[in-house]
Amino acid sequence: MASYENILYEKQRHGVLVTLNRPDALNALNQGLVRELDSALSEAEQDPEIRAVVLTGAGAAFSAGEDISGEEPETAWPYGIPEGTSLVYEYEKWRESDRQSVLGSQLYRWHYPKPIIGAVSGWCLGAASWLALTCHLTIAADDAVFGQPQVRHGASTDFIWVVLAGFKNALRYSLTGDHIDAHEALRIGLVNQVVPKEKLLDECFAIVERIAHVPPETVKINLHVATMGLEMMGLLKAWTLNAELAAMARLSKREEFNRRLEEARKKGGLSAFLEARDGPFQPEPFGPRSRKAK
Repeated sequence: MASYENILYEKQRHGVLVTLNRPDALNALNQGLVRELDSALSEAEQDPEIRAVVLTGAGAAFSAGEDISGEEPETAWPYGIPEGTSLVYEYEKWRESDRQSVLGSQLYRWHYPKPIIGAVSGWCLGAASWLALTCHLTIAADDAVFGQPQVRHGASTDFIWVVLAGFKNALRYSLTGDHIDAHEALRIGLVNQVVPKEKLLDECFAIVERIAHVPPETVKINLHVATMGLEMMGLLKAWTLNAELAAMARLSKREEFNRRLEEARKKGGLSAFLEARDGPFQPEPFGPRSRKAK
């Protein structure tokens, strides 16, 4: 078995529990964690004893999404790009990154020959929501909160929200970055079911055990019936366009919206940036921030 720094890998009950393990950073998705996740899935794919993968997060969150904790370079306005660079360079950089993310890791999980079950507890935001929702099944604990708040500072949504929630529901939350609690996620079709937090993993592995009663070849073929069928209906083309437009969304910053966020970050760090970004949207319609602070 491979050695991991950001992942826990535990075989059990005909499957494997893969845990995103950066709890101090709310399991934010950095390059190291994503590489290790791909490696863990590859290891599980080659193990005939493993019939399905359960993917979860350590601590208080499934994942807070893309890791944005690093230092930000000085911004040149009015274009909202780092000083000393160009729009063409920044576009190509993000285009390559987003194509690799969507058409590399995400498509690899989508084509995975064994069921991947997302076990979501706590925060599941941004790119982490895409990770959880592109799992073949997604089970939410009753404390799960989904959202794409990154759109509030200039970033894209993912077409998987449209596939699962439908056009109007997806736009309601993708255009605002508003949070969705577990029961709203169930209502609009993002998750399969909602269970008490303490029963989340047991429920997921109960499904794994049921899957294990079916021949693995049958399971693989029926996964392909669903995933490849959606691709033939246009999902792959939509994701390809998604990756192109994601790079443009990252460059859609405007001084009147983003400069105050940049200044807040310089003065108070990431927490001040998030407070400045999300403050105008409080209270959220669902979740733990759905009530005004007293």
